[in-house]
Amino acid sequence: MFLIFNFFIFIFGLIIGSFLNCVIYRLEKEQSFLKGRSFCPHCKYNLIWRDLIPVFSFLFLGGKCRYCHKKISIQYPLVELAAGIMFVLIFNLKFEIFNQFEILQFPYLINLFFLFYIAGSLIIIFVYDLKRYIILDKVLFPAIAIVFLYQLIFSFRFLNFNPLWAGLGACAFFLFIFLVSGGRWMGFGDVKLAFFMGLFLGYPNILAALFLAF
Repeated sequence: MFLIFNFFIFIFGLIIGSFLNCVIYRLEKEQSFLKGRSFCPHCKYNLIWRDLIPVFSFLFLGGKCRYCHKKISIQYPLVELAAGIMFVLIFNLKFEIFNQFEILQFPYLINLFFLFYIAGSLIIIFVYDLKRYIILDKVLFPAIAIVFLYQLIFSFRFLNFNPLWAGLGACAFFLFIFLVSGGRWMGFGDVKLAFFMGLFLGYPNILAALFLAF
């Protein structure tokens, strides 16, 4: 049963990773990722289902478009694999906390898909920042809102403002570095990202994240 869960979670992660690639590309081109079919970024030919199988289509086609034969960026299978692996790791982390009956219950599923959303958002932020040196507000702000809402329901209602203080503290620390360096050491997007990570991780986990960041 456990292996079956892992298999399907991995496949689900690959599919989401394929969608994340679409989001990243269309954000770069300032296009909507909510409508329109997938197409080759070179020849713009609409892709069919067998061109869109995560990872396997890339390998089967030799990393080239079926129609124009131009190379497909290695980003596509890497993002798909990253999403698949991250989803499996998240599932296994949660599986250690809950037994196999509890994982099918609604609160667990909410928590699991919340973490999947965070992982997907971080992948988009990382890849886009790597390519364009920009952390997009249109990705980061919805993620902050989702995390805040989640913490509001599961943490703040118990008068535990740990995540909020962790977010503000991390934000203040990065803002100090940003101001001292005049933006040379990091951009203001990193300041906003620090708030997001603090809000998500809480204290003391944010300290470990800051240590690894430097």
